[in-house]
Amino acid sequence: MLSLRLPIRNLAAATSKRSVVIPATQKPAGDISSVFPSLSGVASAPLQPRFATLKSKFLKGNEEQLQASWDRLTKALKREVEEIGEMGTKVIPTIEYKDIANASPLDIAEIKRRGTVVIRNVIPEEEALQLKADLKDYIRQNPKAKAFPAASPAVYELYWSPSQVRARSHPSLLKAQTFLMSMWHSSSSATQISVKHPLTYADRLRIRLPGDAGFALGAHVDGGSLERWEDPEYNAVYKKIFQADWENYDAYDARHRVNATMDLYNGAGSCAMFRMWQGWLSMSNTGPNEGTLLVNPLLKHATAYTLLRPFFAPSAANPNSLSGWRIPETTTPEFPGAVPAASQEFNDKWHPHLNLSKTMVHVPRVAPGDFVAWHCDTIHSVDRIHKGTGDSSVLYIPAVPLCKTSTEYAVRQRDAFLAGVPPPDFPSGDGETGGGMGGLSDVLGGEGRRAMGLGNDGWSLEGLEGGERDIVESSNKIMGWN
Repeated sequence: MLSLRLPIRNLAAATSKRSVVIPATQKPAGDISSVFPSLSGVASAPLQPRFATLKSKFLKGNEEQLQASWDRLTKALKREVEEIGEMGTKVIPTIEYKDIANASPLDIAEIKRRGTVVIRNVIPEEEALQLKADLKDYIRQNPKAKAFPAASPAVYELYWSPSQVRARSHPSLLKAQTFLMSMWHSSSSATQISVKHPLTYADRLRIRLPGDAGFALGAHVDGGSLERWEDPEYNAVYKKIFQADWENYDAYDARHRVNATMDLYNGAGSCAMFRMWQGWLSMSNTGPNEGTLLVNPLLKHATAYTLLRPFFAPSAANPNSLSGWRIPETTTPEFPGAVPAASQEFNDKWHPHLNLSKTMVHVPRVAPGDFVAWHCDTIHSVDRIHKGTGDSSVLYIPAVPLCKTSTEYAVRQRDAFLAGVPPPDFPSGDGETGGGMGGLSDVLGGEGRRAMGLGNDGWSLEGLEGGERDIVESSNKIMGWN
């Protein structure tokens, strides 16, 4: 692989033991639309016959059990859809940042059930507004940065502004991420993962202006699409669902997720880190229909439906009915909404039992400094039209635990930051050459530096056992720390 060695600003302050070699990016230039066929408008080719063989492997000898499981699921979904239709936005849990340390078991259970939460006042409002003001200046300094839609920019291919660097390393945000990750566990004590040591993932930003209808991102789930069935470790995450026991599926067991391959096709939207929770930090006062997020708060039911849906089809005698769906006699290669190198997408035609018009609900009104998070398997979308009067502005910041794949990516990401090039997961480009890029002085605190792989002080091993101790010890080595 080609590589280039670039001058590093204040490298000695970051580390005295490393030189930085940035691999030539393998991602083509582009923007966020390349992640979603529904945004790009590029039609996907039909899936190859091998996908029919893949489906048959799940079905063989398990047809009756899966049919019974599907029937239970669709009945349960009908009840859940009615409840969500009645509650709407009120179903989304909210909690104050000051209360997360003492969150009740009932609060945590509801957050886990819904797969979404709004954490209020993670950083002070005036601080969040200053982040946005500084971002606007940064955008003006970098007029060559790509953005989508091109005619009315909303999502910018910018990653290293001072605001983004400060926000990702903010002590309060790291504590909020740790709170969210504490809801996860592993069914094996040997799993090499720690939810107590968050890593930073550099992502984009959004400043969506009133009236925008271009960034009309439809219902989808990130983390790949076909990979959920193709990759052995990834489909092991959903073993209970494939075993016709979706009721006992645990969406918060990290045992197989840490080694799952979520990108078999070098997709434009691939994520090399394990994002337990996706999230964004609000920099504006934004409510429903004002360019904000919608989620499907039926995590267990919707995930089971997603994984089972390719195996079932409506009755030929009554194709418009939601009842009477069966496993067809002939197995086709179709996986509705799933294509190589893209996120899993949803619509009413492909996934009618989800009743997306009822179950995709807005997150509550947010203020600057609020943090919105959703489980990595939560279906989510964006308002098709921004009908508000103010901007809808966020910094995308997920919650990433310490595990081998994430640590390895963090090293590459750290070097990209120090050299001032796009993170490895994202499109190539030179949009941040206009000046003003964030530097080491914008990284806040020791935990913030470690989360970005900076400095020379590794994580302590004191009090750690099993797989958690193993991953902290090996991550220290991967980072180049003692």
